[in-house]
Amino acid sequence: MPWRLTVGEARFVWRTKSMSEAILGGIKVVELATFIAGPATSVILADFGADVIKIEPPFRPDPFRGVHMRGSDTPKSDYPYGYIVDNRNKKGIALDIKTAEGREAFEKLVTQADVFVTNMPIPTRGRLDIAFEDIRALNPRIVYASITAYGETGPEADRPGFDTTALWARTGLMDLVKPGPDSPPARSLPGMGDHPTAMSLYAAVMTGLFRRERTGEGCHVSTSLMANGVWWNGVLTQAMLCGEQVTCRPPREEAGNPMHNLYMTRDERWIHIVFNTNLHRWPELADLLGRPEIGDDPRFDSQEARIANSAELIPILESAFGERNYDDWVLLLEENRFIFGDVRKIDQIRTDRQMVEGRALRPIEDPAAGAEYVVDSPIWVEGAVKAEPTMPPELGQHTEDVLRSLGYDDAALSRMRDVGAIL
Repeated sequence: MPWRLTVGEARFVWRTKSMSEAILGGIKVVELATFIAGPATSVILADFGADVIKIEPPFRPDPFRGVHMRGSDTPKSDYPYGYIVDNRNKKGIALDIKTAEGREAFEKLVTQADVFVTNMPIPTRGRLDIAFEDIRALNPRIVYASITAYGETGPEADRPGFDTTALWARTGLMDLVKPGPDSPPARSLPGMGDHPTAMSLYAAVMTGLFRRERTGEGCHVSTSLMANGVWWNGVLTQAMLCGEQVTCRPPREEAGNPMHNLYMTRDERWIHIVFNTNLHRWPELADLLGRPEIGDDPRFDSQEARIANSAELIPILESAFGERNYDDWVLLLEENRFIFGDVRKIDQIRTDRQMVEGRALRPIEDPAAGAEYVVDSPIWVEGAVKAEPTMPPELGQHTEDVLRSLGYDDAALSRMRDVGAIL
């Protein structure tokens, strides 16, 4: 039977590792952002205790709210799974900052905030008066955190984009990760570049807050999807910059290094063997593969020889891996401490003990989530508490509470509704 940690046991794992005050308790964040990269940045801040207020226009909310109901490149579901990942633990207000009344409330929020997060296109920021200069004029101590598609300067600064266009396609990644030179470009998965980019902006925010501690002044911190794609592909990009020719890798059957390659098992699963260290163990690995004769074969007795004779070694390894099932290879390679990747199906995450005890997943108690666990932000500070995951806010769920905290009474709220500034 597959391993399964109960939710109660998982909570114990988390709570025993996180027993102090929230690191970002008292930090106030105003978010005016949509889809993934910007909101995901705020989620990480919220995970560490920041008070995050997400602003959405009353009649044009974040389009990411409805992605789970469309069922195009992502599964159709009754549960807002993507929105849970990127908007949990926030307060949500529906506020039209294009109205005079909405703008006044927005400015009050900004004057009390420590961080402002946005991924609105540059031209939109100008139209809404939410550029850095506008926000800094309201609050000189604020950290203005910005994500753009292609950067905030240069001829394409105004160009909108998503991670699949700016991070994946523009930077060469889409071309270089395809299975072989004759294959079409490889499409990215939803949010695949947004979440790492959010980690970059989170790091920038924390750097900005640290700078403020030293100087007393706010600042403008930023990142872009394009720059993150170049950083992802930094090794090959730098090779190109140094004058080398970078080409798409050959197909698996023609891999340049047979010991850094994928092999199919008898039950048509895949093992990714990576034998690049402890090279003296080659005869041992040859025995494990059931091919002891290749352990002292001069064609394969060094890394250089194996690479030079890759075309001869790959068929031997294909035959060897094809003689056992996936689970058998996983057990053998783990027991003998060889480095490998067991290429798993996403469904296996659900019963993967390391995913919970390694803290990639966290328990969530609300049945509205449709799941016992939620994907966690991938950093931890030992001894520091992370906020218990809660469901993301409904549109305008906290509007009244937030505005009342700013001094708005029933009459003022009524006037705002009358002019369409709030729901």
